[in-house]
Order: sequence, then C-alpha cells, then structure tokens
Amino acid sequence: VQLVESGGGLVQPGDSLRLSCAASGFTFSRYVMSWYRQAPGKERELVARITSIGDFTKYPDSVKDRFTISRDNAKNMVYLQMNRLKPEDTAVYYCNAQWDSSYWGQGTQVTVSS
Repeated sequence: VQLVESGGGLVQPGDSLRLSCAASGFTFSRYVMSWYRQAPGKERELVARITSIGDFTKYPDSVKDRFTISRDNAKNMVYLQMNRLKPEDTAVYYCNAQWDSSYWGQGTQVTVSS
C-alpha cells in the first residue's frame, strides 16, 4: 500500500497550490479519501474529505470556499486545490485513505510566507 503526496512548496500569501496523492496497493474506489495537515506544535487536523464516489465533500470552516478536494478513481488519484493561501495554512499535508483500514502518506510541506 502506498500513498504518495506531491505538489507542496513555498508560496506567497494569496497564491494557489494543487496537491496530488497517488494511491496504489488497495481498492482505491472503495475508500473515503481525506487531506489532513499538521503545523509545528499543533495536532493533525482534517482539511478536506471526499466520499468513495466523489458525491460528497466536507471542509472545516477554516478552508471552506478556498480549498477543493477531488478524486479520479480511474487514475487512483486524489487532489487538493488550495486557493487564496494564508500563512496559517503552513503545515505538512497528508493524504489519508479510510475504509476497512486506514492508510497515510508521508506528507508534503506547504509553506505560505512573504
């Protein structure tokens, strides 16, 4: 089983980034997929979730209307489009797959700074 995140980097406030997560080794289309983030000294928090067939998404208020999660079950990919980034979005972003088991990626760093 592998979840490999990519797309992180250093951006300025107001910029956009698109994170990608490539999944392999499990039946991707059965799993709810989520993005979490963890900033230094803080607990890991959910930033976006999408159902197995992509018909429902969930966001906390802190990112609602700025972040969009999507998935491509044909490619075993999940994405996080992040717009109007803020310094408080700085964190390591993790991809998670949840169904009968829970899998995590290794994370990708997003830094928002002027």
